[in-house]
Amino acid sequence: MPETPKVTTTQALNSLIKSCRDIMRKDKGLSTDIDRLPMLTWIMFLKFLDDLEPLREAEASLAGKRFQAAIEPPYRWRDWAAPPEGITGDALVAFINNDEATRPDGTRGPGLFAYLRSLRSRNGDRRDVISAVFHGTVNRMINGYLLRDIINKVNTIQFTSTEEIYTLGHLYESMLKEMRDAAGQNGEFYTPRPVVQFMTTAVNPRLGETILDPACGTGGFLAAAFEHLKKQCRTAQDQRRLQRQTLFGIEAKPLPYLLCQMNLLLHGLEYPSIDPLNALRFPLREIGEKDRVDVILTNPPFGGEEEKGIQGNFPEDGKTSETALLFLQLIMRKLHKVPKAGFPPARAAVVVPNGTLYSTGVGARIRAELLCNFNLHTVVRLPKGVFEPYADIPTNILFFDTSKTTDFVWFYQHPLPPQRAILRAPSYSLSDPLRFEEFLPLIEWWNKRGPNPHGWTVTAKDLANQNYNLDQKNPNHPERPIVNLDVVSTCSVEEAERLLAATHRLEGCLTETASLLKQIDNSELHTEKLERLCQIVKGKSPTKKTKPGAYTFVVTTAERRTADSYQFDEEAVCVPLISSTGHGHAAIHRIHFESGKFALANIMAALIMKKDAPVRAKYLYYYLWKHKDDKLVSLMAGTANTSLTLTDLKSVEVTYPPLETQDIIVAAIDHILKEATTMEAEIKVLSERQDMLFSDILDACLGDVREARPSE
Repeated sequence: MPETPKVTTTQALNSLIKSCRDIMRKDKGLSTDIDRLPMLTWIMFLKFLDDLEPLREAEASLAGKRFQAAIEPPYRWRDWAAPPEGITGDALVAFINNDEATRPDGTRGPGLFAYLRSLRSRNGDRRDVISAVFHGTVNRMINGYLLRDIINKVNTIQFTSTEEIYTLGHLYESMLKEMRDAAGQNGEFYTPRPVVQFMTTAVNPRLGETILDPACGTGGFLAAAFEHLKKQCRTAQDQRRLQRQTLFGIEAKPLPYLLCQMNLLLHGLEYPSIDPLNALRFPLREIGEKDRVDVILTNPPFGGEEEKGIQGNFPEDGKTSETALLFLQLIMRKLHKVPKAGFPPARAAVVVPNGTLYSTGVGARIRAELLCNFNLHTVVRLPKGVFEPYADIPTNILFFDTSKTTDFVWFYQHPLPPQRAILRAPSYSLSDPLRFEEFLPLIEWWNKRGPNPHGWTVTAKDLANQNYNLDQKNPNHPERPIVNLDVVSTCSVEEAERLLAATHRLEGCLTETASLLKQIDNSELHTEKLERLCQIVKGKSPTKKTKPGAYTFVVTTAERRTADSYQFDEEAVCVPLISSTGHGHAAIHRIHFESGKFALANIMAALIMKKDAPVRAKYLYYYLWKHKDDKLVSLMAGTANTSLTLTDLKSVEVTYPPLETQDIIVAAIDHILKEATTMEAEIKVLSERQDMLFSDILDACLGDVREARPSE
């Protein structure tokens, strides 16, 4: 009798995932978590599918149906990945990457990814999903032996175990957040899980309704809705309805599409229905009742621009390049006009930036349609910093349904907790983010509404008289919150404890890194001039005259600015060409590392790595930062405007180790800087609180003391 697979504990699974990520750090094809998590995801995805195939076959047999495997031999996980001594090294990489390769059974045929991309089904089964996933997936690992090590570790996960699936779901959520943290301001906007959980609770989807997220990203809203509806299932028929007929998403970008599929599978949704194309691709007028849904939960992209072809799908008075406004029109069109018998009206909860509330022109016309054709019953105004560190954009949640036109709108200003509200610049932070518990007073108020310090109403008529401006300020909000010194004292102790924990983490990180760096062999060092390693391109955007917009604008200072157009769409090291201090004194205060679409000031140069260059861009960034004074500042010349010429910049010599060693160094620096940033944030909070606490103590103790006149 075969031995029952041992169920792995949470601690063991956590250790396994960490071990896989540590192995990936050794591969020169992967630089950051932005590369590593997708890599781990597609490997887990294939193992997951193979673990479920026997269950699908058994279900088909019981139902008397013919079973067709999603993946045929020799491409199944069990054929090439499960044997621990199976295909490895260059042969493994070739089998995965090449259009034609020697397969594990010794025959020639399509490589793994080429085969998976070619899968097609006649009835929309898993093969279509697999094909869509791997059309946008690339194997970035170069070392086939390291890849085999990871495959062997993932092979020990039992995806048929409910306990392991539950644990991995939580681990995966945390990895998604870490990936967004690694991307920083260049990453996709990440919807904090407390916001997702609150919106799902407030909208309260019911089993029997259809739920859509038209910009589902990594699937956070769909996963939350699935967990919410799972509690309502009573029969096997309920389970089938939830699995196959309830949840729908749209995500056009390949990476989040892959991550979404894995996220939903790990949460227990075995048949994710995710459209891999642009949600805005259909003309609005062609969306009919059969295309509509009962509930929409979403955080659509904002700050981006859509092309003219997409804008042509919208009516003349609704055409705009602003993505958030286009999605809002789509959402209004996608809701059922008439509710199902026994169910509430179709409804939506949508995250929008502040600009959507008050923009004129097209924005005002869309808001007018929203109030005149829908019941916009609630606008929740979120505090600053909810989306830290991804964006510092104030956001709101619109709640509306199809029950009637709007008579009045409830506005609710979600308050910051006391420890954040007393700061000079009240805001959430990376080290002290929004927590779901902070929504509990709002949830309690939700069904028993009444005016309070945070909630107030504005009539639709008053809003219409203000050009449908929804940027309404809280009339009950005091200029400065009333501070309870006992609460502040408790919060300060909590902050101090968090600072101590951050200190310990940083110390451990430094110790671990020192041990790691001792293993590096420095005997294989090379030196090359920048002109041999990089393309050196001067920026084009004037520092003072560039119009703000949707793209990052890199300038010489640490200030984060935006531009209405971009010059680059790749990784680059950005170096100032003009002295940071002026007055004939040479100095460079800051070098930038940037990726994605960005504009560059015309007093800076971008260093873009040449194809097959033996140096990583991130390594070059850290190297030049370390040596900016002796390598760059020393070349600056001029009496009035001390500057660095492109010719001099090309001649700068860079010393570098092998790529694998560079990756280890970069990963170590990234990790240390992340911990140091967390610690810095904790120190800043404590410092600001100390100043504010001193002021509050003086107010409390001397507030009633009036200035006395000198006695005559």
